[in-house]
Amino acid sequence: MTTLIGAGLAVDVQSGAGAHAHASDAAYRSAGAEVVPDHPAGRAEVVTSVQPLDLDRARELRSGDITVSFLQPSAELDLVRVLAERGVTAFSLDLLPRVTRAQSADALSSQALVAGYRAVLVAAQHLPRFLPMFTTAAGTVPPAKVLVLGAGVAGLQAIATARRLGAVVEAYDVRRAAAEEVRSLGARFLELQLESQDGVYAAVQSEAFLERQRELIADRVAASDVVISTAAVPGRKAPVLVTTDMLKAMPPGSVAVDLAAESGGNIVGSVPGEDVWVGDVLVHGARNLPSTMPVHASRLYARNVANLLKLMTADGRVEPDLSDEVLSGACLTHAGEVRHAPTRELL
Repeated sequence: MTTLIGAGLAVDVQSGAGAHAHASDAAYRSAGAEVVPDHPAGRAEVVTSVQPLDLDRARELRSGDITVSFLQPSAELDLVRVLAERGVTAFSLDLLPRVTRAQSADALSSQALVAGYRAVLVAAQHLPRFLPMFTTAAGTVPPAKVLVLGAGVAGLQAIATARRLGAVVEAYDVRRAAAEEVRSLGARFLELQLESQDGVYAAVQSEAFLERQRELIADRVAASDVVISTAAVPGRKAPVLVTTDMLKAMPPGSVAVDLAAESGGNIVGSVPGEDVWVGDVLVHGARNLPSTMPVHASRLYARNVANLLKLMTADGRVEPDLSDEVLSGACLTHAGEVRHAPTRELL
């Protein structure tokens, strides 16, 4: 808020928009914003939100208006059509290029941080045993064993949180660069007899690779009290890492949390937003976990959006330069055209 006002922009906030995150209308006013009773679509030149606008709101936008949100184009094709037809310049944080200059606006990473932390708390809540070791007069309680699949932002935060809570943690990732990060957090990195990837982000793997991967991690899943899966490839269906047979081999009462449930799922049988029993193992299909920690999730997201808007603001006006690689990469529609090639092909 203060960042945008400091850049010379006038900011309107819909009344009640921050209620879930414990941000009152009065707090927005004190920060310099004007609180308005209705949604600003059709009146504000730039409309920012977490979820994309619904079709009715999108139809209220004017040619040249700008939107910024999490907009997965393959799942919102009707909305993309409306935005293009209305001449709206739409930016999707799902499309933000993974380059150094874009890191301060990388909302996928900031929300993955929240999700990784929350995933461990969800697992601990459902697990019918302690995470840390306890030594008591009645005997020693051994620590729980946690396996984290995928060591990106969410996975690393899950590792760190599980370690803070006293669990013994193992982790695996296809990227060889992840091994050092995993070990730096005090977890054991699983070395599998598989070809590793270079680079910062995971790429799509063949089904033969995934099948061999499942074979090699099966015994580690069976030895774990908690499995947290975080593997995802942007714009693609999540790879299946854990099968039903692997779940059934886990100790009774074990918990598996699938952070990729909304993009197809790493764990067979996971359902977004639901708890499903597979034998004696509880599978939690995560859905929008950051919304369950709205205070910090909102603060981080707000900074990401403000930093993206700063890239397109000069002299108190938002005028995106689409020759900029960050803005060009995140731009979905502009001047009546769908600029994102994969979405254009789907349409």
